[in-house]
Amino acid sequence: MTHQITTKRRRFRLFNYVSEIINELKKVVWLTRREIVYLSVLVLIITIIAGIFLGVFDFGFTELVNRVFVGG
Repeated sequence: MTHQITTKRRRFRLFNYVSEIINELKKVVWLTRREIVYLSVLVLIITIIAGIFLGVFDFGFTELVNRVFVGG
C-alpha cells in the first residue's frame, strides 16, 4: 500500500515539475530570426577581433621573450 502511495506522489511531482517548466517556457520572449542573425554575426565579429588581438599580443610577447632570454 505504501509503495503505491509513494509511486503516485512521485508521478504527481514529476507531472507538476513538467507542467511548471511548460508554463515558464510560455512566458519566454523568443528572439526573432533577424535578431538571432544579427547577434550571431556580432558575436562572430567580436570573436574574430579578440582572436586577432590575442594572436598579435601572443606573437609580440613571444618575440620579446625570445630576444630577452634567448638573445635571438
